[in-house]
Amino acid sequence: MMRLVQISDCHLHADPAARARAGFPLRQLEAVVEAVNRERPDMVLVTGDISNDETAASYQLAQRTLARLAAPWFWLAGNHDDPALMAETRELLDELDIGAWRILMLHTQVSGQAHGELGPERLADLAARLEEDDRPTLIAMHHPPLPVGSAWIDALGLKDREAFWQTLSPFGQVRAILCGHIHQAFTGHGRLADGEVAVLGCPSTTDQFLAHAEGFAIDEASRPGYRVIDLDDGDITTWVERVDL
Repeated sequence: MMRLVQISDCHLHADPAARARAGFPLRQLEAVVEAVNRERPDMVLVTGDISNDETAASYQLAQRTLARLAAPWFWLAGNHDDPALMAETRELLDELDIGAWRILMLHTQVSGQAHGELGPERLADLAARLEEDDRPTLIAMHHPPLPVGSAWIDALGLKDREAFWQTLSPFGQVRAILCGHIHQAFTGHGRLADGEVAVLGCPSTTDQFLAHAEGFAIDEASRPGYRVIDLDDGDITTWVERVDL
């Protein structure tokens, strides 16, 4: 068995003492890292929006904090991120080989926009990578490829999600899709040619968004969290944990 942990949407600032709407992002991320270490993961994925101000200092702060993880960790860019600055701090990868499984890391950022998009070239590359290897596969991306039930978030999701699902449809080896962006726990399902695949959203390490809200709203009662994913013989067991501060 292999244990992955997903964390997402850290929204750090250059100023370590900066405050978000419902807390202090650095202090909250530190608490999440401490809790994640108790899960004894084999790997940690950070699914975007590491920075809130797109500064080199915010990525350096993230790197120092995430370096406290007792497992290898990897990140991808979200809509708030500067991929070039991220790559200067730590490499951005598009694929992780983990033995019996593989993880494909998709870049959904549209520069200057909050919504996401893959586009024809990235979709063609995704199809080619899936055609060449039929091992059980996870896909990690920032923007959700399904509506999550909040009108304002759904307007800022993956714009070409229909093309994404058409591309994915023939590939039954895809077991789950991990996404960030939505700042809340979420489980949905997308259609493949021979069944369904789970789409799994993750809490933020800082502010949580209120589920099923028409407009922007913070869930003041919810806490930062992370998602645990256990991989075993092609099967997935997953759940969300919350962190007390």
